Amino acid sequence: MTTDLYSPLSIKGLTLKNRIVMPPMCMYSARNQDGYSTDWHVMHYASRAIGGTGLIIIEMTNIEPDGRISNNCLGLWEDGQIEGLAKIVAACHTAGAKVAIQIAHAGRKATDAITPVSASAIPFDGASKTPRALSTAEVSDMVNKYAAAVKRAVKAGVDAIELHGAHGYLIHQFQSALTNKRTDRYGADKALFGTEVIQAVKQVMPTEMPLLFRISATEFDANGYRLAESLQLATAYQQAGVDVFHVSAGGESPTGPSATIGSDAGYQLGLAAAYKQALTTPVIAVGKLSNPQLANAAILNNQADMVAVGRALLRDPYWALNAADTLNKTIELPKQYVRAFPAATK
Repeated sequence: MTTDLYSPLSIKGLTLKNRIVMPPMCMYSARNQDGYSTDWHVMHYASRAIGGTGLIIIEMTNIEPDGRISNNCLGLWEDGQIEGLAKIVAACHTAGAKVAIQIAHAGRKATDAITPVSASAIPFDGASKTPRALSTAEVSDMVNKYAAAVKRAVKAGVDAIELHGAHGYLIHQFQSALTNKRTDRYGADKALFGTEVIQAVKQVMPTEMPLLFRISATEFDANGYRLAESLQLATAYQQAGVDVFHVSAGGESPTGPSATIGSDAGYQLGLAAAYKQALTTPVIAVGKLSNPQLANAAILNNQADMVAVGRALLRDPYWALNAADTLNKTIELPKQYVRAFPAATK
């Protein structure tokens, strides 16, 4: 039987009805800048669940107040934040989607922190604050904060956890020679911090719950790591317990990606395919995959196991339903919408 964009997928205890992923996209809409979600978030995510998305990954949710990109970002550093996230999860479940959450720390990219922290005291660019390098003991404390946030996410009822190790945020800052100039063990082994975070969060997750890891497969910088080096990192992370890699790129260098990279549809598919070939974990592909035929071909051609559709899902919450119509796929529709999709009715 042919495996395509609308084939189900099982990963450990998680079964998805299709391979369409809503990637984490910051909404900068936390309540009163306190890290709490609101009813707006419930509507935002639930509408994509009604629209047929198989896996919804809640936006970057941070392990401490100074770990946020901005003070308008979500957090999971205290128990009171669990209830709001649980409402999001429940609403998405009711509409037939599975839910993951991205747990993260912005590190030197925490723009509203008075003094951000990082692997080393290197600012992102000339307009950014100079971060304070974490002490060795503080790095261990940070590992524990990741685990505590994940434990809260599990209580909120999520189906999977994603760690953010891409786009120049804290884990990425430790794994990159551009930002990690340390002389302790976390400098000697660039994968150590990420590995310790993975091992710590696995201890507080149910055995059958998958752990996703978003990684920049290349930094698009002459002095940064390339695909081969990132696969070495990923191998260590897989051995530590990662179940799925969400393969993106760039983010650590201010001279790198967005200004010069990414003008072509599917520009990162080759990176996802390389990960799929080199590793034994499922892979999520990203990067201008909003064309239904292209997204479907990524699965048909075995370049990825899942496809993340970002901005297109912001424009159209029902992208998954409309893509099925475009591809002449017969799918299970919300009964309330059947009359709008007569050709795709199951």
